[in-house]
Amino acid sequence: MWPLLLITAACKPRQPSQTTADHQSPHLATDICALLSKQEIEVVQGSAITDTKSSGESQEMFRLSQCYYSAAESSKSVSLALTQANPDYKGKRSPKDFWNETFGPYDQEKEADRPSANQGATEGGAKPDKEKEERAAPPRKIEGVGDDAFWVGNRVGGALYILKNNAILRISVGGADNQETKINKSRALALKALPRL
Repeated sequence: MWPLLLITAACKPRQPSQTTADHQSPHLATDICALLSKQEIEVVQGSAITDTKSSGESQEMFRLSQCYYSAAESSKSVSLALTQANPDYKGKRSPKDFWNETFGPYDQEKEADRPSANQGATEGGAKPDKEKEERAAPPRKIEGVGDDAFWVGNRVGGALYILKNNAILRISVGGADNQETKINKSRALALKALPRL
């Protein structure tokens, strides 16, 4: 799938750093769950938030913090993840560089230039495998949130990725809503969380 989705799996736990300053991103979030309140999520999701669980780990270049907001209706839970530069990493590659490598090609692409669902039809008029088509759907640019933002998803789910300064915020909302509604809900939550970074 998309390289950004693999950040979580690629993280290797290390001892927490004693360093609090980050030469690339001075505003490291110490409590990821504080970026969104339970009440803010309840308003957007329409379900009580019963618990929050945070976790964090570092890999060579990045520090990943995650918060899972459990909802009374379990399908309406929300996941929030923040990727920041690891202050212990002495190299030059940053989350912003990773963003540009991952989403840069799609940032320049116009919506009209993207292939439509019908363009992938095989010979004889048969449509390609729907599941394969959904996995291959390109990220969708979302305007008006952060420095840059993309939705990565399919008919089942997805996540909104937002670049803010030198950090990447990922928001995924659960529920049976259609993709457009999930994008709008994720965007609304992002607009609450970003000023707190």
